[in-house]
Parts: sequence; structure tokens; C-alpha cells
Amino acid sequence: MTDWRARIPGRDIWRVGLVRAPIAEVARRGFPPDAPGHWLAEEGRLKFLADPFGIWRDGRLHLFAEAYDYRTRHGVIALIELNADFSPIRRSVVLREPWHLSYPHVFEADGETWMLPEAHRSGALTLYRAAAFPDVWEPVARFELDTPAIDATPFRHDGLWWLAYSPSGPQRWKQGRLHLAFAERLSGPWRRHAGNPVRNDLTSSRPGGTVWMEEGSPVLPVQDCKLTYGGGVRQLKMLRLDTERFEAETSPPLVPPSRVGAYSMGLHTLSACGSVTLFDVKRIDRSLWPTRQKTILCES
Repeated sequence: MTDWRARIPGRDIWRVGLVRAPIAEVARRGFPPDAPGHWLAEEGRLKFLADPFGIWRDGRLHLFAEAYDYRTRHGVIALIELNADFSPIRRSVVLREPWHLSYPHVFEADGETWMLPEAHRSGALTLYRAAAFPDVWEPVARFELDTPAIDATPFRHDGLWWLAYSPSGPQRWKQGRLHLAFAERLSGPWRRHAGNPVRNDLTSSRPGGTVWMEEGSPVLPVQDCKLTYGGGVRQLKMLRLDTERFEAETSPPLVPPSRVGAYSMGLHTLSACGSVTLFDVKRIDRSLWPTRQKTILCES
């Protein structure tokens, strides 16, 4: 007999974890079985945390993530401050807008701390500066690109700033296309890559975390969305990247960490924070619980 719950459309529920290993090591060797993993507490019914990014300050890990509630269908950016043994010290909402926010890519450059959250429903990509880290963020630049950018990921390469992002539009584009833009300065102006979309592949296009360098080549975590949104993470190694050309190769999907329990249905963020790597994993909730809208997939 078929389980009736299998016929109920599912809600993606994400959970954030971290491991004591640098991102390049995790990508090369997988999640180390002998390195203890640490998990943030589950959020409760119809809520989740996803898209973790972090910065260390004064011996504390400041972890930023999307906080989402299916009952409001609105994402905000939460800060969870952790001490050296990853016990939570405090939590607050540090960025809220009229539109949905996710993917709070935080990074340091030019003596400042920046955040570039995903906000394509606003029709724009906005760069924020920490006016008073980690709680106060102010918008400082609006990036003019060829599309409202999804999961925009900034990095430096060969003297330029680069942005990797997916375009808005049909789900197939959001999950299976990669665009690039470049600029001399972080604030822009940004110019789109001549080859956009430089990649069109559901298994390895949508950005999923922070870029690191390997043998002089940028490596971008990308989502494998062939079977499900955020079903896995691969490495996209950029073998050739300039303003006219793009060549890359992908790795097999990263095996999720052990002991994920019910959260075995996806892995879609891998971000670097010094000697620590942050990630998130997914379970699918098929409970009969009302939400405000019929569509229940959340592309965090």
C-alpha cells in the first residue's frame, strides 16, 4: 500500500551545521568522519535556518543565515553568535526588508564588512555595509546587472571583482543557469560577461557558497538541482576566466556529513569561515499543516 503522505507536496526544511575543517579540505576529502560536527537547534514547525555564512570576531563566530517561516513566506537575515565551542550566545534579526531575503553572503574587503543578500523579488541586488558590526547594516550600492541576481557570490580574481549568480525567470533558469559580471571596484559599475549564461546545467550552475582558490583557479560551490532543489553541492573549478571567455569543470556531488538523520534530502550551501566550514542540509516535511499559499517550495 502506498503511504498517503507521499502524495502530499513537501515543504523543504533546512538545518544549519558546521564542521572544524577548512572548505578546501571538505571539498577535496569530504566531510571528515573524525571531526565532530555541530548543529544549530531545529527551528520548530514550519520554520528553518538556511544559507549560512560567517565571520570570526574577537574569538566568536558570527553566523548569518536566512530565517524563514512558511506561515508568513518571508525570509529575514538572522545573526546567531557562537562562542569558541559553538555554543550560542545570542540571536537577533539584523536585516529585514519588505521583500524576501536569503543567502546573506558576508565578507570583508577594503577595510569594511559587507553583506550581499539575495533579494531578487525586490528587482535588484543591493550591497550593504556594516555600520555597526554585526547588528546594523546600511545599503550603499545597487548593482545594475542583466537580471535580478539570485544567490550572487562575489570574489576577486586577476585584479577584478567578479559576481557569480543565477538569473530570475523560470525555475529552470533559477536552478540551472549561471551568469557572471565583473567590475574594477566592488561598488561597480558592473559589466555582464559576454558569454551569459556561461553555464546551462541543472547539476552545476546555481551558486551555493563561498569561492576559494585552488592552483590559481577560483572554485565555486554550485547546487545540483537535477532531482530536487538544492539536492547536492558540486565544485565548479574555473579553468579559464576572463572578460570574454569562461571554461570550467565540475566534480562529483559532495557526500553529505554522516548522522544527518532525517535531513538527508539535500545539501545546498558550503561556505568558508577560516578553519570552519558552514553548511545546511534538508528534510522534506509532508505534514498536513496549513500555510497561506498553495506553493510550498521555498528556494532559500
